Amino acid sequence: MDERNAEYYYGRVKEILNRNMTERCYKLWEGLNQMLPTIYNKPTSSTGKHHKKLNGDVPSQAEHIFHLIYSAEILLRMFNINPKTSEADLLFLAISLHDSLKYGDHGSRKFTDKTHDKLAADMIEGNREALLKIFEDEKVSILAEMVRFHSGRWSTDVPRDGKFDFRNFHPYTFFIHMLDMMSTNDLIQTDVR
Repeated sequence: MDERNAEYYYGRVKEILNRNMTERCYKLWEGLNQMLPTIYNKPTSSTGKHHKKLNGDVPSQAEHIFHLIYSAEILLRMFNINPKTSEADLLFLAISLHDSLKYGDHGSRKFTDKTHDKLAADMIEGNREALLKIFEDEKVSILAEMVRFHSGRWSTDVPRDGKFDFRNFHPYTFFIHMLDMMSTNDLIQTDVR
């Protein structure tokens, strides 16, 4: 994994978040980012079996997040969302946090943690009081839901009976899942290509 590649994409992530988030939420993201494990330079697939690009490379976490954030910025109009609003904050914060614990609570796991969706959503729920300084209670719940179910039917908290239907969730949850799956399958074209 090329460290310069991850640094470049991490810089682009910061630019897009700063351009689209309110100042308060961007500062919150910066603070969270200092507390969360630094995994931007790690591959999205620890085994190299998944998330492959057309050339066979596996992108860094930074490149993966960039794909989602780049696409979300373009697609905000689909949900009639303007930049620098609470709704934009919600989407961009969820995207930036969805894989934040992919290598475990401390970022030190050798392989990706299959329960990272649950870990990150539980972290959001555990920090509800801090998030209430920026979001209404309902939006904190939506934020946690988006992160908890970003893997769709493969999410950790899907009932064992396997019954999962996005119609039972906030539309943003499907939006995050859709972007994640498109990136995973190398279907997002950015200005970098």
